[in-house]
Amino acid sequence: MKKVGLLAAALLCLHGAYSQTVNKVTEPADWVNTLMGTDSKVSLSNGNTYPAIALPWGMNFWMPQTNTMGNGWAYQYTADKIRGFKQTHQPSPWINDYGQFAIMPVTGSVKFDQNKRASWFSHKSEVARPYYYSVYLADPDVTTEITPTERAAQLRFTFPATDSAFIVVDAMDHGSYIKIIPEQQKIIGYTTKNSGGVPSNFKNYFVITFDKPFTVSNTWHDSVLVKGQLELQADHTGAVVGFKTKRGEKVGIKTASSFISFEQAELNLQREIGGDSFDATCKKAKDTWNKELGRLAVEGGTTEQVSTFYSSLYRTMLFPRKFYEINAKNEVVHYSPFNGQVLPGYMFTDNGFWDTFRAVHPFFTLMYPTLSAHIMEGLSNAYTESGWLPEWASPGHRDCMVGSNSASLIADAYLKGIRGYDINNLYQAVLKNSENEGPMSSVGRLGVKYYNSLGYVPYDVDVNENAARTLEYAYDDFTIYQLAKALNRPKEEIERFEKRSQNYRNLFDPETKLMRGKNKDGKFQTPFNPFKWGDAFTEGNSWHYTWSVFHDVKGLADLMGGKDMFARMLDSVFNMPPVFDESYYGTVIHEIREMQIMNMGQYAHGNQPIQHMIYLYNYAGQPWKTQYWIRQVMSRLYKATPDGYCGDEDNGQTSAWYVFSAMGFYPVCPGTQQYVLGTPLFSKLTMTLEDGKKMVINAPGNSEKNLYVQSAALNGKPYSNNWISHQDLQKGGTLEFKMGAAPQKTRGTSPAAFPYSYSTANK
Repeated sequence: MKKVGLLAAALLCLHGAYSQTVNKVTEPADWVNTLMGTDSKVSLSNGNTYPAIALPWGMNFWMPQTNTMGNGWAYQYTADKIRGFKQTHQPSPWINDYGQFAIMPVTGSVKFDQNKRASWFSHKSEVARPYYYSVYLADPDVTTEITPTERAAQLRFTFPATDSAFIVVDAMDHGSYIKIIPEQQKIIGYTTKNSGGVPSNFKNYFVITFDKPFTVSNTWHDSVLVKGQLELQADHTGAVVGFKTKRGEKVGIKTASSFISFEQAELNLQREIGGDSFDATCKKAKDTWNKELGRLAVEGGTTEQVSTFYSSLYRTMLFPRKFYEINAKNEVVHYSPFNGQVLPGYMFTDNGFWDTFRAVHPFFTLMYPTLSAHIMEGLSNAYTESGWLPEWASPGHRDCMVGSNSASLIADAYLKGIRGYDINNLYQAVLKNSENEGPMSSVGRLGVKYYNSLGYVPYDVDVNENAARTLEYAYDDFTIYQLAKALNRPKEEIERFEKRSQNYRNLFDPETKLMRGKNKDGKFQTPFNPFKWGDAFTEGNSWHYTWSVFHDVKGLADLMGGKDMFARMLDSVFNMPPVFDESYYGTVIHEIREMQIMNMGQYAHGNQPIQHMIYLYNYAGQPWKTQYWIRQVMSRLYKATPDGYCGDEDNGQTSAWYVFSAMGFYPVCPGTQQYVLGTPLFSKLTMTLEDGKKMVINAPGNSEKNLYVQSAALNGKPYSNNWISHQDLQKGGTLEFKMGAAPQKTRGTSPAAFPYSYSTANK
């Protein structure tokens, strides 16, 4: 009995500490757990992330590498060994990496093979922050530390007393080059290893400088050590340099890379690190993260909520990657991943817009308009250099996912006042997309001739995921319609996209009240199983994709029979069992498994198509259900732990859902000026906008039980809408929520309070 009592007391103590209220956050970077989501595998994603040691949107990231060279799951929490510390540009394990090389300390004997040099480690000796990473490697008895800049990094190795201390540089396979320059205590090289989407002249040039002279200098290729040879080009090259060290001696490395040249890599190193010490670089990195994370200052949450919030915010600010550099004339230039030339202007990459159009890029238009303008310029440059807008770039065009969602990014940015780029060039790019298939299925619009003539992509014309494409094209056409009006385009053009925005109606099946594939002859495909994943849909089923009418929720509700039936259909998502039909894939893909195990019926938050659906109760006059389910998802499906996500994190999208939801609103329909209200997570959240204005979201009395909004006030005046405008947020001020433990079933029930729908705005 005594032992049981002590255990219970200990657990109670632990829970109390974890649920303790945090009244002020002074160092938000230290609340981030970069290991959130790293306990993942092919069959089950808890995020599919890695601990990125990076600055916000930095060109280069660093990471500990536990898996073998070329494995997309480069860092897995369950691993026992680290094979190296890798410069990485990987946006997703499915897309994999490019521009990568690794550095690894070893002792005793020269071990450069990735398996032989691997060392046991423990998470107990691991510190993982955005600005600093440290781990003890047991086999060589070395502690490794890393701190980043945007295009460079410092590494520091604490060695034991030995006359055989070595540092291995691995330039990877598929074509690499290495050169040791002992008199300069320097190694230079390039790696060409990539996973696609690069021109034939692609190289990532790196430079590594050491603060200690070499006593050993050897190159290697494949499994062969080449003693005394300082320069080597082969399929797989590397270098080994050695020293004598005293116990506790620290050997420092400064490294940078460039996609342009060795000279630009040197310039990046000097400009971003120069003579700075490791600690100085670390402080700058921490200050940068504290500044950016601190733009959203939270008060009144539990320690778990605060850590999860800032860990999610960190993920929201990693991609897209700055794929540009500053040359000797201080000009912004980039190596084009589309045509292989070095050209002026901004370029961003490592982003899949099918994921990130939903919340990540709207977050930038709200909080980072200058960054958003640079991203728009980068999109314009990508179109000029390749002839197409990217939809999934890493670093160039990749054949992944569906839709034509670059239109959403462009329209949303312009309509929210983002300027400083060639909108006319981007509009021409959007027009081209709307009429043409691209060089791969993800670029342009696959099935566009059918879509433009029939109003849908048919099920029986060998275009996979046809219903998903139709629904996304219709939404994208709505955003083009909005943009065309703003640009005063010809009346015929405006009306064309307005009409196409209603194409979602062509796939609505009144019998099942769901979206359904339709054959070329106009008949619905049979047999129809709404629980069948894939086939007519993308990584989901009809119950997930039916809600992808972001721009006309009232129109969808009317098709279902009105707002009451619409609400019952929303309820059904949660009330049904998590049954599924995986026959299209021939196996249970990880997205299916993640839905099944979350115990929320057919709600599959681990994948993007349904993530906005909870907010749709606001269009049915039942906002309290939005509030309930938001809190359920936030408390049950997110934690700042290695298994902290409920599916792929995907370039910040699943994180951005959490960040916006914690703020108390969400951009259901980018391309409009509205954010749909939910329920704020914290008792107070202060947004510091780019121009210095502050928007304070107050919810005194907010708690796990007091999750329901009783009333709202904007700048002291009662506020009855189920949405808030972009303009009101940009002005700054105070949005006040009165919270309670019981649903408030009179506020937000009138259609006058509902968010924007095309059918309402265009009666």
